[in-house]
Amino acid sequence: MTRTHSQAEIASQEVDREPFRRDPATVLSYLALICFAFWNYGYGPALALLRVELHFSYAMLGVYTAAWSGGSVLTGFTFPVIARRLSRSTLLWGSAVLASAGAALFGLGTGIAPTLAGAGLLGLGGTMLLVVLQAMLSDRHGEWRDRALTEANIGAAACAVLAPLALGALTLSALGWRAGFALPFLGLVALYLRYRRQALPTPSTPDTVPTSRRPLPLACWLFAGLAAASMGVEFCLVYFGAEQLQSSGLSTTAAVTAMSGHYLGLLLGRVLGAIATRRPGRTVPLLCVSLLVTAGGFLLFWLTTTPYLAVLGLLLAGLGIANLYPLSVALSLAAAPHREDQANSRSQLLGGSLVIVAPYLLGHLADRHGLTNAFAVEPVLIGLCLLLLLGGLRARAAAGPDGPG
Repeated sequence: MTRTHSQAEIASQEVDREPFRRDPATVLSYLALICFAFWNYGYGPALALLRVELHFSYAMLGVYTAAWSGGSVLTGFTFPVIARRLSRSTLLWGSAVLASAGAALFGLGTGIAPTLAGAGLLGLGGTMLLVVLQAMLSDRHGEWRDRALTEANIGAAACAVLAPLALGALTLSALGWRAGFALPFLGLVALYLRYRRQALPTPSTPDTVPTSRRPLPLACWLFAGLAAASMGVEFCLVYFGAEQLQSSGLSTTAAVTAMSGHYLGLLLGRVLGAIATRRPGRTVPLLCVSLLVTAGGFLLFWLTTTPYLAVLGLLLAGLGIANLYPLSVALSLAAAPHREDQANSRSQLLGGSLVIVAPYLLGHLADRHGLTNAFAVEPVLIGLCLLLLLGGLRARAAAGPDGPG
């Protein structure tokens, strides 16, 4: 009897020693994130092409970024409440439908009003889809969520490399760039047909109303702010990178296509990040290195007037930016145990707010002082990332090993 019990314990320990497994729900999350990534990373190049068609200002380009980010803010406010009432499956496929409707309106619209409305709807549905996928990976992998989130973003970065290439190629075809926004919809339809009966992970300890009314730990807020600031750094480059490349002598189509260099950097960075996070304890060193590479790559992109050096700078900046967001989110979720949905939504709330303000400010400054001068916003955001990382680490250390942060 004792021997049987001992064998059972050994078997249990063997299962526990396998901390990370890519089950069907994980694969679904990875693939669905690729669909979102095409919209997400195709949106900036699409705005550059749309601006040529509709002849709007840099400030109006900032309004388009704000429309998308407004959906992120709304998601940040509503997700904890919605997540308590709806299953992960309903949230996943419902947000996919909402994002697809927004993409259709943005892609089929022929003026500012319909495309702006589509951008807002796509931002809402797309961000909700992103948050649900992050929640599913956190539900499933727990303390290994940093590895899951980093791996998930490898596929997203690979898709991000293809998005501007696809839009650039479609621009030269009879279909036009707008047809590209139907591709993620087709992917989501295929995933629904394959995984619609798949059981999805649920929170081990769901957020309750009394728990959600307690303030989140300071470390959680600071790491959520770090995720938000990293979004600001990334999307200022995503939305205005092609515009800056044009100032170095590239045509609009060539500049949009050249943005693939930035996304190639994202892909390489996330592959390296996935390798680095196979062992625990590497998150903070990787974040520090990422910030350094981001700063160096951006300075090269910003200060050069040579097109190939600007593209090289974008690649290096992408290499650094690659792991800022997923690792920051992982730190934020880990700092709020059993309240991951609330922490997840706060990252999107702060991120959406900053992505409204930063690109709009950059666009407004560009109209007044030129785009190159306006890009001074980026070093400020990179410095803010460093301060938030250091502040979050201090708050986490002050909370102690048994504290909430």
